[in-house]
Amino acid sequence: MSDAAILDTLPRWDMDVVFPGPDSGEFAAAFKLLQDGIGALAGLFDQIGVQAPSSPAWRPASPDGIGRALDAYNGVYEPFGILMTYLSGLAATDSRDDAAQSRLSELQLAGVTLAQLGNRWVAWVGSQDVEALISASPVAADHAFYLRQEAHLARHLMSPEEEALAAALSTSGAGAWAKLHDTITSQIDANVMIDGESSLLPMSEIRNLAMSPDRAVRRAAFDAETSAWSLWSVPLAAAMNGIKGADNTLADRRGWRDQLDVACFQNHIDRETLDAMLDAARETFPAFRRYLKAKARLLGVEHLAWFDLFAPVGDPGRSWEWLDAVGLLEAEFSGFSGNLGGLMARAVRERWIDAGPRPGKQGGAYCAHLRGDESRVLMNFTPSFDSVSTLAHEMGHAYHNVCAGGLTPLQQSTPMTLAETASTFCETLVYEALLRQSRGSERVFMLDQSLQGSTQIVLDIISRYDFERSVFHARQERELTVAELCGMMTAAQRGTYGDSLDPDFMHPWMWAVKGHYYADGAPFYNFPYLFGLLFGLGLYARYQQEPEGFVPRYEALLRSTGMADAATLAAGFGIDLRDGAFWRASLATIISTIDRFDAAVDDILA
Repeated sequence: MSDAAILDTLPRWDMDVVFPGPDSGEFAAAFKLLQDGIGALAGLFDQIGVQAPSSPAWRPASPDGIGRALDAYNGVYEPFGILMTYLSGLAATDSRDDAAQSRLSELQLAGVTLAQLGNRWVAWVGSQDVEALISASPVAADHAFYLRQEAHLARHLMSPEEEALAAALSTSGAGAWAKLHDTITSQIDANVMIDGESSLLPMSEIRNLAMSPDRAVRRAAFDAETSAWSLWSVPLAAAMNGIKGADNTLADRRGWRDQLDVACFQNHIDRETLDAMLDAARETFPAFRRYLKAKARLLGVEHLAWFDLFAPVGDPGRSWEWLDAVGLLEAEFSGFSGNLGGLMARAVRERWIDAGPRPGKQGGAYCAHLRGDESRVLMNFTPSFDSVSTLAHEMGHAYHNVCAGGLTPLQQSTPMTLAETASTFCETLVYEALLRQSRGSERVFMLDQSLQGSTQIVLDIISRYDFERSVFHARQERELTVAELCGMMTAAQRGTYGDSLDPDFMHPWMWAVKGHYYADGAPFYNFPYLFGLLFGLGLYARYQQEPEGFVPRYEALLRSTGMADAATLAAGFGIDLRDGAFWRASLATIISTIDRFDAAVDDILA
């Protein structure tokens, strides 16, 4: 079967169960209901005096008033989230869908109004005796953590007029730059020269060729990819400068010390936790470099090039076609929990997953909450263990959404640090099961697959973190050129990968590749992945040590990720996130895998 035929057999998600289309009467009616709901919320805010304390219309909150406001707020956010996931999903799978893009733009404008109401709300909450309201109102008590977070955020608001202007400008400022990046990167095609023949491929397929067993194919794909990024570098650099400049300006005007304080607040951790985690991870760089050098020996090259990072070694033992991947995950998930195993079958049956790469489709993978306990998963599947692992990761997010089903949108608001917990845990379940079954060259393959992922999250994520810190700092002075962005990216990669990669074959365009840098209002969309990996490994270790009763405790944690900070939730499992010992213990499990891989390579080459 040809590659094109294989792609045609991969499932596409079903969005028609939500609306027949973005131009349908059903969608128009739902959008009108949302607009009416936003108008009603504004009216309620006027009625009960939800204003900044400097406004003459401000009123103190009553237990009844705070309860009504919270119910109304949740009542608007729920349909807004459904419409956003629906339209974003259509645009992500076909960026040339003009109807979806147009409706998405209209929804974003409605989101501006909602954001402006949100600024009034935050200022009002910050001016109240929140603890007294939590004690007096059952609805407020159910949203206690959320209200305390809003009260803290109120200390970092500009004037009401400035906040209203910032919200109004977001769609034509940083939001527009983010949309530009998404649109450009989803539509990039490039010619790849393989065996003397040139093929025009979308970027998602080109990047998948990094997993080819043929080094010539990997090199050709890398050359085509980097050339394509170079061609589009000017508008992408403009997008980077626009977003980071806006982030710096707003953080300064809102009184944040720096962007890291913003990121830590958004992720429900403190700087002490972040420093403890990063310090522990940096200590392991020599071990990860040892793994990469061992892989180079196995591939018969002096140094790995960037395009060798995902080169397969050993024998996968199978091709990992789509149905194989689904069957494996359903079996292994069921061994952990009937709820998790049943979810995999449900996701396939109800067509939650859009699996195959195609022109106009966004690269990478994500899981988005749609409605109730229902999710949608986007990925770019190839018959590889990497795609199996990606599917396990995204289904972990869907499992998290199921555990949080029935909560209000404000209670479900989970930071990235904790959102990566279930995804990492599910990946680990599948990997450990396959490792136990593997022998010989298949075991080498499995060890390498695990270490590829760990290396990306420890070395590469920290390089992205270091790069972003440098960009934020430099962007305070002026805009950065394409050459400067490439130089900063390469310097960050050399700082983590060290001498384990060929210095002539780094990836200076990674700043253009990763959409995380372009997320409006979400700085440092990188270190939470490291947190998720190490926190997930720590929880998996607890599961191995004390399996009895673990599942209900774990599901309760997932249900609570929007209702407590990370340190509080971790303490329930006896974990101190500010203690480097916890992070080192999680990293030690990865180092033991490096030791096993190193020894296996020595045996093969002996």
